Amino acid sequence: MASNKKYWKSVEELNENSSIVDTLRQNEFVEEIPTDEFLGDKKSLEESSTTRRDFLKYVGFTTAAASLVACEGPVKKAIPYLVKPDEIIPGVADYYATAIADGFDFANVLVKVREGRPIKIEPNKEANGSTNARVQASVLSLYDGLRLRSPRINGDSVSENISWSDVDVQIVKQLTDVSASGKAIAFLTGTDASPSTTSLISQFAERYGNVRHVIYDSVSESAAIDAYEAMYGSRALPSYDFSKAKTIVSVGADFLGDWQGGNFEAGYAKGRIPDHGKMSHHIQFESNMTLSGANADTRVMVKPSAQKTILADLYNVIVNGGSAKNADVAVAVKQIRNAGKNAVIVTGIQDKNAQLLALAINNAIGSLVLDVNTTNNTRQGNDADVAQLISDMKSGKIGALIINNSNPIYTLPNSAEFIDALGKVDLSVAFSMTDNETANAVQYALPTPHYLESWGVVEMKKGHFSFVQPTIQPLFDTRQFHDALLKWNGSTQKYYEYLKSSFAGLGADKSFSQSLQDGSFSIPIIEKEVSIVNDVDFASAYRTISSVKESGLELQLYTKTGLGDGQQANNPWLQELPDPITRATWDNYLTVSQSDAETLGIKNWNVANGGLNGSYVQVSLGDEKLVVPAIIQPGQAPGSVGLALGYGRKAGMKEEMKIGKNAYAFYKNFNSTQSGVSVDLVSGEHEFACTQLHNTLMGRGDIIKETTLSTYNDHSLDPKHTWNPVPVVSLKHQEVEATTVDLWDEFDRSVGHHFNLSIDLNACTGCGACVIACHTENNVPVVGKDEVRKSRDMHWLRIDRYYSHEENFEGDNTKKEEMNGLLGEKGTLSGYGEMEKPSSNPEVAFQPIMCQHCNHAPCETVCPVAATSHGRQGQNHMAYNRCVGTRYCANNCPYKVRRFNWFDYANNNEFDFHMNDDLGKMVLNPDVTVRSRGVMEKCSMCIQMTQATILKAKKEGRPVKDEEFQTACSNACSTGAMVFGDINDKDSEVAKLKEDTRAYHLLEHVGTKPNVVYQVKVRNTEV
Repeated sequence: MASNKKYWKSVEELNENSSIVDTLRQNEFVEEIPTDEFLGDKKSLEESSTTRRDFLKYVGFTTAAASLVACEGPVKKAIPYLVKPDEIIPGVADYYATAIADGFDFANVLVKVREGRPIKIEPNKEANGSTNARVQASVLSLYDGLRLRSPRINGDSVSENISWSDVDVQIVKQLTDVSASGKAIAFLTGTDASPSTTSLISQFAERYGNVRHVIYDSVSESAAIDAYEAMYGSRALPSYDFSKAKTIVSVGADFLGDWQGGNFEAGYAKGRIPDHGKMSHHIQFESNMTLSGANADTRVMVKPSAQKTILADLYNVIVNGGSAKNADVAVAVKQIRNAGKNAVIVTGIQDKNAQLLALAINNAIGSLVLDVNTTNNTRQGNDADVAQLISDMKSGKIGALIINNSNPIYTLPNSAEFIDALGKVDLSVAFSMTDNETANAVQYALPTPHYLESWGVVEMKKGHFSFVQPTIQPLFDTRQFHDALLKWNGSTQKYYEYLKSSFAGLGADKSFSQSLQDGSFSIPIIEKEVSIVNDVDFASAYRTISSVKESGLELQLYTKTGLGDGQQANNPWLQELPDPITRATWDNYLTVSQSDAETLGIKNWNVANGGLNGSYVQVSLGDEKLVVPAIIQPGQAPGSVGLALGYGRKAGMKEEMKIGKNAYAFYKNFNSTQSGVSVDLVSGEHEFACTQLHNTLMGRGDIIKETTLSTYNDHSLDPKHTWNPVPVVSLKHQEVEATTVDLWDEFDRSVGHHFNLSIDLNACTGCGACVIACHTENNVPVVGKDEVRKSRDMHWLRIDRYYSHEENFEGDNTKKEEMNGLLGEKGTLSGYGEMEKPSSNPEVAFQPIMCQHCNHAPCETVCPVAATSHGRQGQNHMAYNRCVGTRYCANNCPYKVRRFNWFDYANNNEFDFHMNDDLGKMVLNPDVTVRSRGVMEKCSMCIQMTQATILKAKKEGRPVKDEEFQTACSNACSTGAMVFGDINDKDSEVAKLKEDTRAYHLLEHVGTKPNVVYQVKVRNTEV
């Protein structure tokens, strides 16, 4: 009997008048098949004289030829060493200690080198080194094919290459002429914190006379430096040790981001992990949602102008003994007084008066967190000097301008004024690694080597020196700025020889060779109580700050974790790194609050393929206007908007990288906050490439488990039945713990090594350094914005970011538990829909997710060709040459961590990133296969690293030490959130963490028995 049932594929078919349904009935494929690409157009086919017999003959021949070729693999020639260098053992990596000091990022690092090629950056932990995402990715910038390759002279109409000898002759002559004319020679450099730079410029001044050195930071901290100088007598920044903090109050300072050079996350994390029932309390006042705000216990949304009144109120209560005008300030003061000397105030307000008040508060409480003796040298710029230099250039007082480690034509807010002034300078020279905007505007563009090709010495902190040493011969015809100075000073020394000869004067207690091997050395600092050396009018500063009035919409400029100030904008790893807050890639955008978005008519929506689209807006500040896309950002303070610097680069960039808009035009007076901004909706819609579109947990408390510090400290509670519950299942009509039930027979895992990875949600700040480290170590391809938008990103490791729907996640769990039935006020139909929307000021949680390496892995049971299987050491293996790309494993993975190669990303002009040219391929790790089209891939728990560690210990005839086992992510993690090791070694740290009361497994009720363990997040929310 025939069935009268009607089957439909989507709800759209229920609409009888749908044009989409009619179109699909006539066309099998949604998108038109591009047949013209392989058949040609209709006209060419009609005009062809080829007969059917010839056509079939050609097809038969080409098919046979293709089959014959397919039987043979590509021939790749390997050239052996004729005479092998003593320091190189093929297949074995060498490590060199060096430092990065590019003017924005400063870190002590180890460089992994294979057969003469630097391929990986790691933190030099023996020198207290820590790395962020940009430092990890900086190795790829070494192999940038668009670097400035040789000296160039820029004429009026044409540019031509020039030899270094001609450069020296011409520039020395012109410098001599400028010196004789009485005009000044000016150096404009970024902060490099190098004593040798200062020394060489002083020697240059002795030779040429009227010389000035202006230090310019693209993202300025000049206000904080000015305040320190006014109070303590020298231009510097204080350093902070957040591990000593019991209470942290931040007013607009994203100290887990790039505030004052960064590198504060390690100390901060030490105080955030519950230790003997104690952890620090963090209060954040801010307008943009930042990493610091996302990790805070209490986050208060305030406009940039209101931050000044908050700081003034804190000063009035703590220093003047007044009463708080703001309830949130009263709470902060109570916490500060409870912590005493273990409290600290930090502020990111770019105003000297505000910075003075912060220093005064810390001085009043005697903060042990603040160190005004061991000063920080990672920011040394002087805004007043930069402004004076441009004025003097315009008036013709500057005869020569020598620029190093800076791109002012891109980063200056008054770039057009600088370009005009540059035309009035007799001699302009730019030392630059990249063919950037400034290199194209000066008379002489001189290429400098990458820091991995360079020598140097850096004093990041007072008394703490780091060596920069080359790890590869220069790839291009480059010369260091310091070598040029020596040459133009009339010296025959090389910069290396100069460093070696001047080393004794630094006061090191070890030899030059030993210092070079270690990568750093310190000299003793005489500990003394640094007092206020100058009379500072704090009362005037207080009156100025407290009198600030709010004025309409305000703009907060910021730097992203990925691109920073923009000097690495041509680095595809960083472009494709998801922003830790918005999860967007390949873009900058205006962040607006939900309330302001409704007022302005701004919308975000998801389209059919899951991608996020949004409105365009025009942002206006004075005469400057930019049209940018807008993202509605939970946690954005109403009345404020945010916009990232570092985008919109054009010169020396691949076409794919020329994205975003240059927001430095809004950076008026080097101030990151601007008032009097107008935002207007304009036509068009923008396509974002976001890696996460579902923003809330919707009460799924078993994914990210949380508790409060007081609950955690209540030892009368059984964690398994209260704050860290173990899921239960029914077995023979009895409820038993899910972890005790098995569908498979267990086997003995106590023999040999068994690897686990512990991730502490209290210590993870969401910075993304681990994502780039994984990318680097495992040859993960870059796929570009269009593919990311289709959810085809290839990251083996992602960091999920979740917002709460209620004020906190506990409220979400309560709301879910109170749901009853389908309809009604507490019905699930409307309730779950509401819970998809984040709160206006939500709690935030970060969770790194990679392959969980399940002992009962669902992927292994469904693979028809056994391409994925389990090893005895706890790792889930992938045999790439067995994989046929069914993707059954990805469908069966509850954690959604597997990635499919939709294309060949290497040697493919459609993906013109680093894997498409010989220079870029030099960064590839030879220990890891480059995967091909149609193959599934995912986290391998860095099996190449664990095996290398085992083999090294075996060769040396000893057991492996606990700290030797590392993965790329655990090694890159500055906060210690990720701990990797062997749980069969009962004394190992990871074995202890696995048995900790905070330990739990993700989706434990599924029964996959992962080898990745998470630690319950503890929040210190009680006041």
